[in-house]
Amino acid sequence: QFVLQALERSARKVYAAARKPRNWEDARIQPFALDINDPQAVTDAATVAADVDLLVNNAAIAPENDSLAGPEESLRRILETNLFGNLRVANAFAPVLATHGGGTILNVLSAASWIGLGTGYSVSKAAMWSATNGLRFQLQDQKTQVIGLLVGMIDTAMSARWDVPKVSAASVVSQGYDGVANGALEVLADDDTRGLKSMLNMKAEELYPMLHAQLAGFKA
Repeated sequence: QFVLQALERSARKVYAAARKPRNWEDARIQPFALDINDPQAVTDAATVAADVDLLVNNAAIAPENDSLAGPEESLRRILETNLFGNLRVANAFAPVLATHGGGTILNVLSAASWIGLGTGYSVSKAAMWSATNGLRFQLQDQKTQVIGLLVGMIDTAMSARWDVPKVSAASVVSQGYDGVANGALEVLADDDTRGLKSMLNMKAEELYPMLHAQLAGFKA
C-alpha cells in the first residue's frame, strides 16, 4: 500500500526495500534487498537511493509468546529491529533528505506505545515513539518533517493471529500520506488510537486499571 499509493499520488520513483523484495512489474518501482539490522546494508541503501525525499520506516517484528519475562535474547532481537534498525535507517537517510530541502520521515508506530502490554513489542514501539519525537528536534534545522503514524490493529499478515477488529492497510497508508501533505507531526489512524491518545492526561491510577481490564485475555 505504501508503494502503490505513493505512485497514485504522483511519485516518480519508489524504492521498495525489504529483506525479500518482490517483483513489482512497474518501471517506477525499484526493489532491493535490505536488512535494517545490517549497518553496511543501510549505508549502501542510502547511497543507492540518493534521490529520496520521503522515507517510510515500516519495519517491525512481533514474535509469538513475546513477554518482558524473556528470554532476553528475544527481547534484544525485537529492540534491534523495531528501535535500532529503524533509527539506523533514519540517521542514514537524514543527510540525503537534507539535500532535497529537508524531506520527510514517516515512522509507523503503534498505540501499544501508550498501553504497556508487557511485551518487548510494546516497549520497542514506546522507544521508537520517543525516538521519533527526538528525531523531529534533531532534524528541525535541516527542515525535515518527522511524522509518527500511530495505529492499533491493522489487517496484515503480522496481526493475523489476533481475532479482533482491524483497520485496513489502505486506510492507514492514506492517512499517513495525507499527514505528509498536510504538514502533520502525528497521525492517529483509527478510532481506538485517537481515543487512547485523548485519555493520556488521566491519572495513571485511573487509566491503567481501565486499560488492563479492557485488555484482559489479550495475549501476544
